[in-house]
Amino acid sequence: MNAEMSAFLKLKKPAVKALADALGKDFAYASVLGTDVTGKTYSVRDKAASAADCSWAERGFVARVYNDGAYFEYSFNEISEDAVPELARKIKSAAGAAAGSGAKAVKYPLITEEAIVKSFLGEVKIPPGALTSGEKIARLKALNAKAHEFSDMIADFITVATATHVSKIFISGKKDLEQSYIWSEAYMVAAVRRDNLVKTSSAGFSGMKGLEILDEMEAEIEKTLKNATALLDAGPMPPGEYEVVCGPQAVGIIAHEAFGHGVEMDMFVKNRAKSVEYLGKPVASGIVTMRDGAASAVHVSSYMFDDEGTLGTDTVIIENGTLKTGISDLLSALKLGTVPTGNGKRESFEHKAYSRMTNTFFQPGGDKLADMIASVKHGYFIERTASGMEDPKDWGIQVMFESAEEIKDGKLTGKIVAPVIMTGYVPDLLKNITMTSDDFELEGAGACGKGYKEWVKVSTGGPYIKTKARLG
Repeated sequence: MNAEMSAFLKLKKPAVKALADALGKDFAYASVLGTDVTGKTYSVRDKAASAADCSWAERGFVARVYNDGAYFEYSFNEISEDAVPELARKIKSAAGAAAGSGAKAVKYPLITEEAIVKSFLGEVKIPPGALTSGEKIARLKALNAKAHEFSDMIADFITVATATHVSKIFISGKKDLEQSYIWSEAYMVAAVRRDNLVKTSSAGFSGMKGLEILDEMEAEIEKTLKNATALLDAGPMPPGEYEVVCGPQAVGIIAHEAFGHGVEMDMFVKNRAKSVEYLGKPVASGIVTMRDGAASAVHVSSYMFDDEGTLGTDTVIIENGTLKTGISDLLSALKLGTVPTGNGKRESFEHKAYSRMTNTFFQPGGDKLADMIASVKHGYFIERTASGMEDPKDWGIQVMFESAEEIKDGKLTGKIVAPVIMTGYVPDLLKNITMTSDDFELEGAGACGKGYKEWVKVSTGGPYIKTKARLG
């Protein structure tokens, strides 16, 4: 079933067009982005249940104009055709005041556009509205009850599911774009207790999906409980350098932290990314190809156009080990003289657009997981991610994983260590990759911040990889 375009934006679109036209008479460039994002989050645990608006909900507009060599933005919540003249006057006045304030503004070339009229409606199997709120809560409670059938060690079992409906329009002198799509994400967290010791394990689910995501959750209950229970007997990670085989979720966060933030090209403009010095040079093993883009995959960060009206693309960041390019928002591309890649994303209409990742992943190869494990003399198998961070200026990386399982003489031993922290220099980690599997998986049950703020949806993933890394 196709997602329906926001009735609110359809109603307001004539006024948005009128505003863009009015601003276009006073400024060399003018555009208006309209957003309407709705959704609900449902949560169930052993002794509580709740329903609330999702954290991504927003409704409003942002106008961008080119004034005195710089771009000025003005956000607002409401618009009508009658109010357009006064709103255009306010924007013109505010832009003039900003230009005359004495504040140093970054100067950019004028945006040039091709004429594009395009629309996109995403598709899901089971729309969020197919069940009532009560029925959704009941489904999550059933998952909770099923978990208790598998184990009598449960201290708590939490399930959370969110469906988000995104609708956006973008109007400028030459562009008339609209899109509407639905993405969903869900989590389960199993907390198990033995005496006074409590351990937790989690699983995430996501995609351009509707309520079908609830069926995926049910299939992972037993595995998540087994992972949590295994942590009760986990020992500490012996620090050292090891051969490791990483699963798609672990590989995704490595891609995200290694050459995700490091190639966001607003960092090139600010001279905060070491990667700009290595464009066209080897930074990884020759079997490594890494991509990012709204058009690179169909997942939670796929869209037709970004928040600056640039169509989404498929960008090859690393090709056969060589760093080819970065990912950019429109203004960074203007400043650098490059072609924008459609990675201009806002946390909301009230926030600035930055260069941000979308669907970031390593391409699969031709190896088999069984062969990869069999090739390890002594090392670890890593699947579940906890968190990660990167230093784009110096290429340091630190990723934390929930646990790892020992590999000895080519076989999994069943010995679990936790937690596990991977550290190192990004090119060393990527150049040590010697095998990539023919499997492929993306995961997007989470969010990415620009530093500590500016949260947006992303997905990450890839195949299984074998590399050498420092663990502790």
